[in-house]
Amino acid sequence: MGGTSRCTFAAHSQPRGTAVRIVIPLFDRFTALDAVGPYEVLRFLPEAEIVFAATKPGPIRDVPTSLALTADAAFDDIDACDVLLVPGGPGTRRLLDDDALLGWIRRMHGGTTWTASVCTGSLLLGAAGLLAGLSATTHWGAVDVLESFGATYTAERVVFQGKIVTAAGVSSGIDMALALAARIIDQTTAEAIQLAIEYDPQPPFDAGSPAKAPQAAKDLLARGL
Repeated sequence: MGGTSRCTFAAHSQPRGTAVRIVIPLFDRFTALDAVGPYEVLRFLPEAEIVFAATKPGPIRDVPTSLALTADAAFDDIDACDVLLVPGGPGTRRLLDDDALLGWIRRMHGGTTWTASVCTGSLLLGAAGLLAGLSATTHWGAVDVLESFGATYTAERVVFQGKIVTAAGVSSGIDMALALAARIIDQTTAEAIQLAIEYDPQPPFDAGSPAKAPQAAKDLLARGL
């Protein structure tokens, strides 16, 4: 399916009672919400098995190094999954020529039902050669890098292209995971999950995109928040 799709939830649906294996790779200096936001949604799926993986099992630190998630498996221990969900973060930039990781992403993608990314996780999909000729999204600050891999950036929050789904910056991973849950099971299940986590965004400020943020906020961010 081309472009952004928000209406059809039957594609690739998974029968209830069927296990869904979801693998989330971790790496040094990942962004925590990129991984935890989708995890908090997808863990509600019936029969969901979520595996955090890394080069080797153990704690992996996020970008400020103050929080760690535990990888229970090494990449080499995983040969297949139904959903591959790649988070982003500043650490992605140093992995864009990591042949071992990119090769593993390509192998996993070969057998997935869905391959997804959040924020700059899309850069890893692009570096693995998965986004050439496709529309995709990422964090607004990484558009040039995304397009260097042959993707066409679109400023949508969630973009579906066949079995590949990309989400924009950080918090959009929750939206993506809900949309994905609707496609894996059904819309009612996704709505129930949204209700369970009380995801009812009402931000106090309308500054969540470059098009909306006041100049003073942009200047502060540019100086290093």
